[in-house]
Amino acid sequence: MSVFAGSDLGCVRGERPVFRHLSFSVESGSALTLTGANGAGKSSLLRLMAGLLPAAAGRLTWDGGDVAADPEAHRGRIAWIGAGDAVKPNLTVLENARFWAEVAGGRRGAAAAALDRFGLDRFGLAGLADTPARFLSQGQRRRLALSRLLAVRRPVWLLDEPTVGLDAGAVAGFEAVLAEHCRDGGLAVLATHVPIATPGARVLVLRRTTEAAAC
Repeated sequence: MSVFAGSDLGCVRGERPVFRHLSFSVESGSALTLTGANGAGKSSLLRLMAGLLPAAAGRLTWDGGDVAADPEAHRGRIAWIGAGDAVKPNLTVLENARFWAEVAGGRRGAAAAALDRFGLDRFGLAGLADTPARFLSQGQRRRLALSRLLAVRRPVWLLDEPTVGLDAGAVAGFEAVLAEHCRDGGLAVLATHVPIATPGARVLVLRRTTEAAAC
C-alpha cells in the first residue's frame, strides 16, 4: 500500500496567501474529495499536488519520501485532468486520445491503440472516434478528456471538477470508472462543487481563509 501525503502546506498566488498549515493523507485504494467555495484553494492544492505549482511551505511525500527529491518519478505517477478539457479541435476524437496518451506516456503500437479505444468505449465515445473534436458538445469534450485516464495507467488521479458539463448518465459512468480505479489499488484526489459518489472517500473542506486543516 502506498501513501500520498502533504504536511503543513502553504500556498501563495500573486502574493496572496491561499492556504497555510494544510495537511492531507490518502492511501492507495481510496479517494480524497476537496470541497469548498470558489477561491478557497481547491484547484491550487491540486496543482501543488501535481507539481505544477510550488509550495510556499510544507512538503509532499510518497511513502514517506519527499517528492521534491525525484520530481520526475512523481510526475510519472500522476494522471492530471484540469478544469479545461485540453481538446485539440482539428484532431478527431481518436487522434486526441492517442496524442495525449503519447505525450503522457510515450506509448505507441497496437497495445496502446487498444487502450485508447477502450477508454473511448468506457466513456461512450467509440461511435465518434473519427469525428473531429470541434463538433463535440461540452459534455462529449469532457468525456474525451476523462478517457485519457484509462489510456494512460497511472496510480494517482488528480481531477479538477471532473464531472463539469456531464449529464446524469455520464456522471454515473465516471463514478463507476473511479470506483474501479480505487478498487484496483489506485488513489484519487478530486475537487468538486457537486456530489460525486466516492464510497469511503475522505473529505477535505477548504474555506476562503488562510487556514485549512486535514479532515
